[in-house]
Amino acid sequence: MQKKIKKPAKVPVHHAPPPNQVRIIGGQWKRSVLPVLQALGLRPTPDRVRETVFNWINHLRDGDWANAQVLDLFAGSGALGFEAASRGAAAVTMVDTHTPVIRQLEENKTKLRADNVQLLRGDALLTAQCLASRGQRFDLIFLDPPYQQDFLAKVLPLCANLLKEGGMVYAESGLPLVFDDTSALEKPEWMAPWEVIRADKAGTVYYHLLTYNKVPATA
Repeated sequence: MQKKIKKPAKVPVHHAPPPNQVRIIGGQWKRSVLPVLQALGLRPTPDRVRETVFNWINHLRDGDWANAQVLDLFAGSGALGFEAASRGAAAVTMVDTHTPVIRQLEENKTKLRADNVQLLRGDALLTAQCLASRGQRFDLIFLDPPYQQDFLAKVLPLCANLLKEGGMVYAESGLPLVFDDTSALEKPEWMAPWEVIRADKAGTVYYHLLTYNKVPATA
């Protein structure tokens, strides 16, 4: 009897994993899925968090997005900015320092025909200073920076000069920004003029909605 010749073992083929994606939750592009670069440590704000945050904002704005001027200073995946644009914001400015990220955002903007979105490539802090010096003001500012680089301490003071009267800042961080009698930490100086009006936590992510209270001048 002829001996069977063993076939060589199959070499597994490693296909590239599918790209990360974000899903728009509400508005004219609801359920649209947008690709996200699998690079540079991008971590899109989860659907559940975005849904909560936009419910907060919707309630506080009485559902009126028609005249909203929005700034997304650390755009990354674009999840926050495109969500605001989908809901009818008059203008959304997205800022990111990485060219590949901006290219991906450009593709997503084209796919959605998002004429109300403007993309800027540049450093978030320098761009914030430049926008403020030009007198641009926003109703809503999104801050979702890298957690480990202390960006909030640097950028929140700049946001004071970018907000319209009654405007709001959404901020994500690796630590809570609520400092009260139950907090183990003392409120830092850069948080002094800011009031947290909404806050929650999802996993290790703390997210907040802030308003700016001008510190009265001392005599």
